[in-house]
Amino acid sequence: MRKIAMKALFAAMLAGTAMPALAADPYYPPDPQPMPMPMPMPVADNYGGWYIRGDVDYHWSKWRSAEYIIYDEPLGQTRTFDSGSLSGAPSLGLGVGYQIDDHFRVDLTGDYWFKSNFKGSTSGWVDDVFYTSTDKSKMSAYLLLANAYVDLGTWHRITPYVGAGIGGAWIKWDDLNNTLDDGSFFRHKGKGSWRFAYAAMAGASYCLTKNLKFDAGYRFSHINGGKMFEFGGGAGPGYDKGFNTHEVRGGLRYQFGGGRDCVEPAPVPYEPAPVYK
Repeated sequence: MRKIAMKALFAAMLAGTAMPALAADPYYPPDPQPMPMPMPMPVADNYGGWYIRGDVDYHWSKWRSAEYIIYDEPLGQTRTFDSGSLSGAPSLGLGVGYQIDDHFRVDLTGDYWFKSNFKGSTSGWVDDVFYTSTDKSKMSAYLLLANAYVDLGTWHRITPYVGAGIGGAWIKWDDLNNTLDDGSFFRHKGKGSWRFAYAAMAGASYCLTKNLKFDAGYRFSHINGGKMFEFGGGAGPGYDKGFNTHEVRGGLRYQFGGGRDCVEPAPVPYEPAPVYK
């Protein structure tokens, strides 16, 4: 009996010493369960492909003078207009293109330039009489260009770009009407002709939707010279020396299939903070 009592007393003393030790252990809450990963937003896996475009603009053409032939001398003589200028005019354009990758695209464009008013002056001697003439006409054009562009990157749905184009222009002159200072009047039949043309442009597009972009920019184009009018009234034909044109443009581009630059980036996945023990 004495041995049993001693064992019970020893067990009680051991339990009493262990209780404070257990009470002193720090409490660790259970590890937080990771939150489910949100599904990323869809990202277009294509570069964009084909697109169509439509543009409107207002342009100013710098007329680079013209020469014509006078036949009142034995071998004829070439003279130059004393002055000349073209008024500004609107134009409309259409095009089709292809987005090759994130930074490079190409397209074919055609623009119709509505008629610009031309006013110039000429002067010279005819039968020992010096004359001056006021000359009026109108010029319209079709401009066809193959273009290439470099898109410089996209920030806040805005993509700036630069580009260049090469092609041709059909320049159509209306009849040239000459009114001399003595009141006499002459008319020269206007001419139309194809000329070489090139252009350089810069601008930016803005994503309105995944497929639709608003495009605004500036374009400089140069058109070579060509025949302006036929012979008439003892003078002609005449040849203009071409045009340098400045255009302010705006329009829409519809991109089939959308493009990566118009898709919002995927959100950053949530990662719970690490727990250190």
